Amino acid sequence: MTPKRKILPATTPSWQPSEPLRQRRLRGVLTRPLLTAAVLLASCSVENGPISAPGAPRPNIVIILANDLGWTDVSFHGGSIATPNIDRIAVEGAELARYYVAPVCSPTRAGLMTGRYPIRFGAMRAVYPPWRTGGMDTSERTLADVLGDAGYEHRGIFGKWHLGHTAKKHHPLRRGFTEFYGHYNGAIDYFTHEREGEFDWHEGFETSFEEGYATDLIAERAAKFIRAHASDDTPFLCYVPFNAPHSPFQAKPEDVPGYANLTPARGRFEPAVDRQITAARNRHDANRRVLGAMVHALDQAVGKILTTIDESGISDRTLVLFSSDNGGVSGVGENTPLRGGKATVFEGGIRVAAAVRWPGMIPVGQKIEEPIANIDILPTLMRVAGIREHGGKPLDGLDVLDVWKGNSRTLERELFNYIGQTGPDTEQISYMTNDWKLVVLGPVVTDETADDTLRRRLLFRISEDPFEEHDVIGEHPDIATEMYEKILEFRALQPADAVVPYQVGREGFKAPKMWEMLGD
Repeated sequence: MTPKRKILPATTPSWQPSEPLRQRRLRGVLTRPLLTAAVLLASCSVENGPISAPGAPRPNIVIILANDLGWTDVSFHGGSIATPNIDRIAVEGAELARYYVAPVCSPTRAGLMTGRYPIRFGAMRAVYPPWRTGGMDTSERTLADVLGDAGYEHRGIFGKWHLGHTAKKHHPLRRGFTEFYGHYNGAIDYFTHEREGEFDWHEGFETSFEEGYATDLIAERAAKFIRAHASDDTPFLCYVPFNAPHSPFQAKPEDVPGYANLTPARGRFEPAVDRQITAARNRHDANRRVLGAMVHALDQAVGKILTTIDESGISDRTLVLFSSDNGGVSGVGENTPLRGGKATVFEGGIRVAAAVRWPGMIPVGQKIEEPIANIDILPTLMRVAGIREHGGKPLDGLDVLDVWKGNSRTLERELFNYIGQTGPDTEQISYMTNDWKLVVLGPVVTDETADDTLRRRLLFRISEDPFEEHDVIGEHPDIATEMYEKILEFRALQPADAVVPYQVGREGFKAPKMWEMLGD
């Protein structure tokens, strides 16, 4: 067996492979030990240049996160909804053609904020619904914490938090940000700003009674922040996690007529989901048309942010990253030709529309095909900001700056994904290398008492079959067996106090007045 190899932290100037990547392909990825309690081994090497010298110019950082945006709900993927402003980021920078996130909202946000698989701190099984106490582990250092230490004096978040809403210790202002405007929960009403009958719209710790369509308000406040700090001596972080186009499906009346003839969403769904979609086809088609108008508003909001950057004269010193937090809702969002959608570990649930722009640093018009993940953003931005020390727990993400800049065309790695939101009998886990992807559906894989015949295993040669059309497990049982061992180790990382399945605790729940956070 290949000797166990520790991950080199993302604060290290460069990684060197233990042997040439072409020799390490499948053998190295599948045979070396995977996980320990403290460190997840990385199977990737990027030959990075030196980290920026202290005092070197550092860019402003703007991260825009859409919510439940389908793969083909952007026009740069050939979709039928026009998204010229979102497209600008890809046209003026690079499309991230294989950008991976978690299957649902909170885990993606947790991975983005920490650079670590959220399963390590119990935040990957499900989202934090309104009736759930707790939040993202406060011992985890966030992207805002790290950039704050590096001199990013102003660090704003505008939009949906979704990483804890019951105690002040989970509030964005206690997790490294200096300014917050938006909502704690997901799925708020776009017009009344309510969730579970209570007003969920805030500025800092206080309730905000500002009226308007949520998408517009978020964009305006982000633009105000950018204008306020464009001329500062220090760079800023502006994180804009929109709620759009997540349900409830609500659009501004003036935007709806333009999408009255939007074609129904297509897709390749799993049988159980397909039955639900067929039964609710008319409702889904109506929601699809509203979603088109919601994406239009989202695109206009992105345009407002980009225009503010341009008009403030800071385009050449501002890095802009755009992505969705997961795939579109099956039957409403359009994920074709990818398989599956939100809440699945198939490509339609975890491979999302994404692009990055940094004029003068990221070549224009690239289509980056290497597999990049949201957990890579923190270590990559550390290098961008010239940060050598993370100061927290070992990172799972990788510094991919050289891939963004076109200096490296090789990114050998492994990626895991997981969701157990609907309960222990319907968990989903995937393990992917550059060439292969194993998907396991069914009872918790670490439960030896569960009926193994209820588990479904599918193996795809993902390098040749990106749409997961051909299950080849019968042809390569040995590869599937080795990959399954990695999945067992990954699932075993989940702590006993992890977030529980979504519906637990919902019955009889009453929301707190104005969603006020209590205690420390």
